[in-house]
Amino acid sequence: MTIATRIFTWLKGEPVGRDDSGNRYYREKPAPEGRPERRWVIYQGEAEASRVPPQWHAWLHRTVDEVPSEEGSPKRPWQKPHRPNMTGTPDAYRPPGHVLSGAGRARARSEYESWKPPA
Repeated sequence: MTIATRIFTWLKGEPVGRDDSGNRYYREKPAPEGRPERRWVIYQGEAEASRVPPQWHAWLHRTVDEVPSEEGSPKRPWQKPHRPNMTGTPDAYRPPGHVLSGAGRARARSEYESWKPPA
């Protein structure tokens, strides 16, 4: 958080909630006439946008007007827990055969023949 964001949050911010990661969400106290209220997030730790859960993302982008509840939306059996984007970190997905995965590349199948141009 920059010093300007900290001052703006202190002067004009109204806290509306927190998510499971500890991120805090704010809206502008007195929204001026004719302009939608400002909504923003103060991240806990590194500022990484993919760490915002879907229900808070919808609120930040005015897809929904209601502030997400503390317990969150009802979970369906097929839903997985929210995970941030791990690209560029040691926890990033690396498929089998990737240079950094540690495993060697799978051997080519024996029935493969290279193409030869007709004579």
